[in-house]
Amino acid sequence: MVAAVAAVVTVAAGLAVRAGADGAFAKYAGSALYTVLLCTLVAFCAPRARPLAVASTALGLSWAVEFLQLTGVPAEWSAHSAAARLVLGSTFNAPDLLWYAVGAACAWAVLRAAAVQRR
Repeated sequence: MVAAVAAVVTVAAGLAVRAGADGAFAKYAGSALYTVLLCTLVAFCAPRARPLAVASTALGLSWAVEFLQLTGVPAEWSAHSAAARLVLGSTFNAPDLLWYAVGAACAWAVLRAAAVQRR
């Protein structure tokens, strides 16, 4: 339940960034939040997973999607589907790899703090 609420909060944060900012800040905040959202989804699917496993899995998925963009497949799908554009993007951007790691690190820190609190 907590992971589902965190996912909704993360999406709301992403929408707020898009509405209230532009340029590099909005782009890279969105990249970091993309991985945070994946962390919430991984935590939802595997609630007993350790924080490092959750963050690592989400980071790996984020990087996989970014590298998939080098194939042109996401760009083709994104041209026909708004959902594909939101989930897969369309164009490879190397700095996104760093910002995905930032998002994973932030999510890991929150998950780790929550795990310590539960003890």
